[in-house]
Amino acid sequence: MKDKISIASGQGFWGDLIDAPYNQVTKGEIDYLVMDYLAEVTMSILQKQKNKNPKFGYARDIPALMKRILPICKEKNIKVITNGGGVNPIACAEAIMDSAKEVGIEKLKIGIVVGDDINDRIDEIIESGCELNNMETGDSIKIIKEKLLSANVYFGAFPIVDALKQGADIVITGRTTDTGLTLAPMIYEFGWKIDDYNLLSAGTVAGHILECGAQSTGGNFLGDWQSIENMAEIGYPIAEAHPNGEVIISKHENTGGKISFETIAEQLVYEIGNPKSYITPDCIADFTTIKLEDLGNNKVKVFDVKGEKDTPTYKVSCSYSSGYSAVGTLAYSWPQALTKAKAADKILRKRLENLNLKFDEIKTEFVGYNATQGPLSTEIDEDKINEIMLRIGVRSNDYASVERFGKEIAPLILTGPPSVTGFAGGRPKPSEVVAYWPALIPKNLVKPEIKIYEL
Repeated sequence: MKDKISIASGQGFWGDLIDAPYNQVTKGEIDYLVMDYLAEVTMSILQKQKNKNPKFGYARDIPALMKRILPICKEKNIKVITNGGGVNPIACAEAIMDSAKEVGIEKLKIGIVVGDDINDRIDEIIESGCELNNMETGDSIKIIKEKLLSANVYFGAFPIVDALKQGADIVITGRTTDTGLTLAPMIYEFGWKIDDYNLLSAGTVAGHILECGAQSTGGNFLGDWQSIENMAEIGYPIAEAHPNGEVIISKHENTGGKISFETIAEQLVYEIGNPKSYITPDCIADFTTIKLEDLGNNKVKVFDVKGEKDTPTYKVSCSYSSGYSAVGTLAYSWPQALTKAKAADKILRKRLENLNLKFDEIKTEFVGYNATQGPLSTEIDEDKINEIMLRIGVRSNDYASVERFGKEIAPLILTGPPSVTGFAGGRPKPSEVVAYWPALIPKNLVKPEIKIYEL
């Protein structure tokens, strides 16, 4: 058993800095590179792409990235773990194999975790007695079953561990928890057991710190953000993990950003719900037990994490089609920019009413005044602002109504308040609205499966 391993975060979401993974494998020594590409909305996007082309459905940045870093990873014996397989991890693995061949890699083993996609098993699951009730409303999934776009179970770390045990150099998964990507190497390297709840919780906390990439190294920092140096070359976090569950968070030397008590503490409270009960498929971590020690020199020690037994259910992330939407914008200039924008909004709403269009929702924002803070926004002195952007959106199950809305924006230019600009790109077009359906499923109804590809 190793006395420590270094796990580096390379992506916090699909669309994160392209060079981040390359920097992580070249600017210092690491053992694992983990990359988180998925969010709930990402799964629905990937499913729609796969529906159009069965070779798609994964984060298509990955093959080009692998072509760039695979020779380095092979030379340094760095293993790669990512959930970027999305809804098509097999196609992702095949594309990586092609990339490997192009750069002359002769030996490569890719482990694939499948089984999380239950979209074609909905009827079977309902018949078993699980109606995948919405966690917020309690409604049965039956009411939106015909509109489903995707349905994926959140697996945890142990399927990844199984792939590593089978010798995988790269592990590609579908919908795996963000934290599981980091926890898995610790379980594998240190021999942690399924009931080592404190250790699993410690690894889960480390995964939570790494999952958003540079958000824990000073990016998006709400504290003294102006003290963060060289954000143009910001370093991504690295977890130096130890068998006893202690973890030291750091970044490569000579990279930008900052790791401190404050930056790590802020990331720890990001999207956690009940801090005493952070539920994952692997354990329930108690975030109120976490201890942090700022070691200086961009290092923070995380220790004494406690946890409990995992729940008997997995979370399921479903998406479904919920009508159409469109958004239009116009900009109004000084003087009285906000007054003009409000008048334009009133005029447009009256015209939509006169046309008897059907909308489930009409929402207006005045960018420069209330688009960020909504009703909490304070009043502004119109004499001191240069411009306001009117942004108005509609949502409806009636495609024709949304389409007609798009034809009513441009006319405001010559039939509404003066000093207007900012209309470009043509009429707003209807786009499909994708809604989220969270549910729970008994673990005994779903089984992860490991496939191994070898070069």
